[in-house]
Amino acid sequence: MKSREREMDMLKKKCSIAFYNLENLFDTVDDPNTLDDDFTPSGFKRWKERKLGSKIKKLGKAISRIGEDEALNPPVLLGVAEVENSKVVELLLHSKHLRDVPYDYVHFDSPDERGIDTSLIYNRKHFKVIHAEPLPLLLEDTTGDRDWTRDILYVEGLLNGEHIHLFVNHWPSRREGLEETRPNRIKAANTLLRKLDAITQTSSGEVHTIVMGDFNDDPKSESIQQLMNSGLFFNPMEKLLSPYSGSASYKGKWNLFDQIVLSHTFLNHEPETHTFHKAAIFAPKFLKEWKGRYKGNPFRTYAGRKYLGGYSDHFPVYVVMHFNEDNRK
Repeated sequence: MKSREREMDMLKKKCSIAFYNLENLFDTVDDPNTLDDDFTPSGFKRWKERKLGSKIKKLGKAISRIGEDEALNPPVLLGVAEVENSKVVELLLHSKHLRDVPYDYVHFDSPDERGIDTSLIYNRKHFKVIHAEPLPLLLEDTTGDRDWTRDILYVEGLLNGEHIHLFVNHWPSRREGLEETRPNRIKAANTLLRKLDAITQTSSGEVHTIVMGDFNDDPKSESIQQLMNSGLFFNPMEKLLSPYSGSASYKGKWNLFDQIVLSHTFLNHEPETHTFHKAAIFAPKFLKEWKGRYKGNPFRTYAGRKYLGGYSDHFPVYVVMHFNEDNRK
């Protein structure tokens, strides 16, 4: 009995922080200002309320179980990508598996052509927002015109009383080719670093930073190394990528585009701070294809035009943090 009590006491001191690309979480309404026509009842994907409701329920179930064996609560912080608007975020938070969690969220509409954004979902008991803003990513296409893409979401707040700076990212895709789009992701990394430099210049103490997202690049890619070369971060996800595991699979090859990068300050053990404990990919059986040539891959909602009715084409990733209580009080 005492062993179980000690185990529960340790769990209470741990919290999970996660990121999840939700794979095109659109509502069913046509937005005339974005390219969302495919995800409407008359679009080629026949995106209707029934399909949206099923996806919302499934995603809520997945989120509620991230880190369930290592932390007492569902994630206290959850960055998400590929949400169309605040409406679908609210639907998610009111879904069956999440409605009893005191979640709130930060969301800004971005200028992305498809209308997909990033958001931060947070547990109000554990996190207080001080400031939030979108960081525009200024890119040009091959003709010199503005290439409209997702903003980087920046949120400053208190995590269990500890002052942190958090960036939620969905960097430009590789759709036009890896080499052709590589500079765009490097620009995204530099945009983030410029903001962080400005924060550091006005800060009187250590800057505790969490950078999470779908970077459309792996840990060893040049854009991620741009962050690492700043000397500010360590990447606890680096060793999770292998020929047999990752957060997404494309043409039989695993990638770890989804990552959470932490400042070195999360390696200390000072009272009333958080210390990094563990990094993982959340890939239980129910989130996977269970048969066929794609067995073990993320169980996605669509494969091209074909509706599969799954969760997402990405697995969530998460870190577990240990809160260091001040025993001097």
